[in-house]
Amino acid sequence: MSRAAPQLKVVRNPARPSRAGGAEVGPSATERIAASITAAIVERRLMPGTKLAEQKLADIFKVSRTIVRQALMQLGRDKLVTLEPARGARVAEPSVEEARQVFETRHLLEGAMVRRAAVELKPAQIAELRSHLRDEEAALRRTDVSGRTRLLADFHVVLAGMLGNRVLAEMLAELVSRSSLIALMYQSAQSAEHSFDEHVAIVDALEKRDVRAAARLMEDHLRHVERNLRLDPRVNDLEAVLAPR
Repeated sequence: MSRAAPQLKVVRNPARPSRAGGAEVGPSATERIAASITAAIVERRLMPGTKLAEQKLADIFKVSRTIVRQALMQLGRDKLVTLEPARGARVAEPSVEEARQVFETRHLLEGAMVRRAAVELKPAQIAELRSHLRDEEAALRRTDVSGRTRLLADFHVVLAGMLGNRVLAEMLAELVSRSSLIALMYQSAQSAEHSFDEHVAIVDALEKRDVRAAARLMEDHLRHVERNLRLDPRVNDLEAVLAPR
C-alpha cells in the first residue's frame, strides 16, 4: 500500500525542557530534528516502518548527515526509531507485548501522578488545564485530526509538568509518544470526543481535590484508550484462518 510522503515541520519538543540555570536556551539542531520527527509520529503523519533516509532528512532540514544521525540515535534511545546495520533507520513497529508493557507502565505512573496532582495543583494550574481543554475542544470542532491527536496526548505531559518533576515529565512524554506509535499499528476505532470528555472529568475531579475520583477517572481513561487497540496476537496460520468450521 502506497503512502503519501509525510510533511515534516520544525517544532520544539515540549517534552524536553530547555531551561538551564534559569535561562532560556534554544534547542539545538539535533533536538529540533528529533522533535519534528516525534511530532510527525504523534500526529500520525509518519507510519510505523517508514524509512528515515539520512540524506533526505539532511536535505529537508538543511543540516549535515552527522546532525541527522545524532537525532536518529536520540529517537532510537526513545524507542521511536529502530536503527539496523545496512537497513538504516525506520519508524519503530512496536510488538503487542511492548504495547501492553507501555500501557501497564502508564497505569502505574499516571495513577500516582494524578493523586498527587489532586492535592498539589493550584487554581492557576487548573485554569491552565482548562485552557488546554478549550484547545482540545476547538481542534475537535474543526476536525483538525493532527492537532487534536497532539493535544489529547499533550494533556498527560502538561499535567506531569505541573508537578515540577522534570524526570517524570520526560518519562511520560516518551511513553505518550510510544503510545501514539502503538495506536498507529493497533488502533481500531478510538473516539477522540470520548477522550476529551474524560479529560474534562479528570480536571473537574482535580479542581474539587477529589483524590479517589481523579485516580479512578485516569485509570478508566487509560483502560478505554487501551481497549480501543487490537492487541490480540495476529493469526498467521492459514489452516486456522481458512479451514471450514
